[in-house]
This record gives sequence, C-alpha cells and structure tokens, in this order.
Amino acid sequence: MTGLLAVGAGGFLGAIARWGVSLLVARYWTRDFPLGTLLINVTGSFVLGLFSTLAAERLSLAPGLRLFVATGFVGAYTTFSTFEYETERLVESGATAWALLYVTASVAAGFAAVRLGVALAR
Repeated sequence: MTGLLAVGAGGFLGAIARWGVSLLVARYWTRDFPLGTLLINVTGSFVLGLFSTLAAERLSLAPGLRLFVATGFVGAYTTFSTFEYETERLVESGATAWALLYVTASVAAGFAAVRLGVALAR
C-alpha cells in the first residue's frame, strides 16, 4: 500500500508540474513546434538520470522515495506518448522538417540530459 501511495502522490505532483510547464511555455512560444513537450522530456530525462544515479550509487533512500520520484513524479511529468502524437500531427500537417527536428532534438537533448544528470550525481 505504501508503494501505491508513493507512486500516486508523485504522479499527482508530476502531472501538475507538466501542466504548469506547458502553460508557461505556451504563454511565450506561439509556433507550431511543440517546445513545451521537448522541454518537459529533456528536464524529465535529466531529473531521472540524476536521481536514479544518486539513489543507486551515493544515497541510501527508502524504496518509497524512489517510487515517489522516479516512477510517480517523473513518470507523470514526462510526456513520451504526447511526443509521439505531436510528431504524427506535424507529419500529417505537412511539417515534416519540424517533425524531424523535433525527433532529433528530443532524442539528442534527452540523452545529453541523462548523461549530465548521471555525471553530476557521480
């Protein structure tokens, strides 16, 4: 039951954080390119890399805290399914160049963010 509550509470906060970042980016970014989702995926990748490495290699954390952050918060905060759907929408609308940029930037920046998180944790 503790694990269920940890994941649920983390997911609640992660979903709210995702929504807030999306609103903030939409206020300033009015182009078709889904910058909010890209930013969320990159920052989520960083947080997951940093936290998971700290938890595995440096800190002795309770299993509930690991579930709260990694599975709950980051799982709800990141938006891979939205990323895939937005890529499809870009392709359908004829914006293939935007779609290719979006996929390339998401994968490259997301991987770089994970590496940075791991490096900072170590």
